Amino acid sequence: MFKAVLFDMDGTLVDSEKLWDVAMHAFYAEKGGVLTDAVRETTVGGSAENVMRIVYDDLGLDPTPESMAESADWLHDYTGELFEQGLPWRPGAQELLETLAASDIPLALVTNTRRTLTEQALKTIGSHYFTVTVCGDEVPDGKPHPAPYLRAAELLGVAAEDCLAIEDSVTGATSADAAGCVVLVVPNDVEVPDGPRRRHIESLAGLGVSDLRDIYTEMCS
Repeated sequence: MFKAVLFDMDGTLVDSEKLWDVAMHAFYAEKGGVLTDAVRETTVGGSAENVMRIVYDDLGLDPTPESMAESADWLHDYTGELFEQGLPWRPGAQELLETLAASDIPLALVTNTRRTLTEQALKTIGSHYFTVTVCGDEVPDGKPHPAPYLRAAELLGVAAEDCLAIEDSVTGATSADAAGCVVLVVPNDVEVPDGPRRRHIESLAGLGVSDLRDIYTEMCS
């Protein structure tokens, strides 16, 4: 039996990746470039630092720390304006949060998104569901590094191996894998490879506690 469930945010709980798409295209237009689907896919779920490295390399910009930080701020501010208009839930996500909370199962939100922007998203999602939240600017390394998931487990007082992580991206699944979590993958915009401790499903709709227990047990056996 898992001791906690750790949720990714963008693309897993809310369909915010499409808003990040809008912001990314706007940033490229600002810089006189065109964002391709291939490059966008490599940035899904990434930390601000990694996304900026990819973008600057693609656009041929000089990657000074100052300019990259300024661009990351621009992108987050633009996305924040979009978040303020409201975030659509992913199918079954809100219902699963309600079910798990009613069962007194500790929940954590583990995201590469900055704290300020996460707090905006939590206006839609509801911060009351989560015992802890870990954001990308609160750990030394963001996803795909295991640090965010290890930090969440530490704050909950459990081992990462005793946690079920729910993710939608390659970056996020890699992070949770590396931390030792069992990973439930619900792909959204990008295909996520299989792994020995990964289980793929099409949607969170209709899932209950017993379903998650079965998945966790199967992946640990």
